[in-house]
Amino acid sequence: MTTRRAGTARFTPTAATATVLALTLAACSTGGGTDDDPPPSATATSEAPSPTETSEPPAETATDDPTAPADESSDAPVPFPANTEPDVQEPTADALLTVTDIRVGHHDGYDRAVLELGGTGTPGWRVEYVDRPVGDGKGDVVEVDGDAFLQVMISGSGYPMDTGVEEHSEPNPVEGGDDGVIEEVRLLGVFEGYTQAFVGVDGEQRPFRVFALENPTRVVVDVRDDG
Repeated sequence: MTTRRAGTARFTPTAATATVLALTLAACSTGGGTDDDPPPSATATSEAPSPTETSEPPAETATDDPTAPADESSDAPVPFPANTEPDVQEPTADALLTVTDIRVGHHDGYDRAVLELGGTGTPGWRVEYVDRPVGDGKGDVVEVDGDAFLQVMISGSGYPMDTGVEEHSEPNPVEGGDDGVIEEVRLLGVFEGYTQAFVGVDGEQRPFRVFALENPTRVVVDVRDDG
C-alpha cells in the first residue's frame, strides 16, 4: 500500500478512491468471437488488416481500415493490403471439420465470402487463382459463374459421417449479387482431407486475403474491388 508523508502525518487511500478502483475493475469483460472480429495480424496476403465482417450481408456496412496504405496506382486508400499470390495456412493436428454454411457480402471496396465450419480443431487452407475450376475427385471442369476463379482448399476437413456435422447443401452455389466482384461461391465437397470450393470473380484476377475467425469457426476470403 502506498503512503505519503506531510510533516509527521500519514494517510491511506480514502473509501472513495477504493470505490473508483472497484468500479474500474468491474468494467473489464471478455466476449466470444463475432463476424465483426478483425483478422489476425499476420496473413499470407496482408500485413496488418483489420476489416469488419457481417454474418448477414449485405445489411451491415463495413468499416475500412484507416491504416491501410494507398494503392501504388492511386492516391485513394484501399480497404486492405493484398495481392494475387497463393495464400497457405496449415491446420492444427486435431482438425476434423465440415463446411456448414456459406455467406457472401458486398462491402465498400471489397466482397467477402465466409465458409463456416463445424467439428474440431482449426482449419488450414490453400487459396489461389486457377485457370479453370476443376473438381479434385473426377477431374471434371466445374461450371462456376465468373471470369477469374479462386480455388479454396480447406485442409483438416472430414466427411460428415466422421465429424458428426451436417454439410452445407443449399443453396449451392451461393450467389454474390449484381453489385459486387464475387459472382458466386460453389461448394464441391470433401476429398482426401480437403474441402474444395470455388469463388467466381468478376473481371480480372483481383487482390485477395484469407484468414480464420473463431466462435464459430470460419474461413474468410476477402476479394478487393479496386474499381
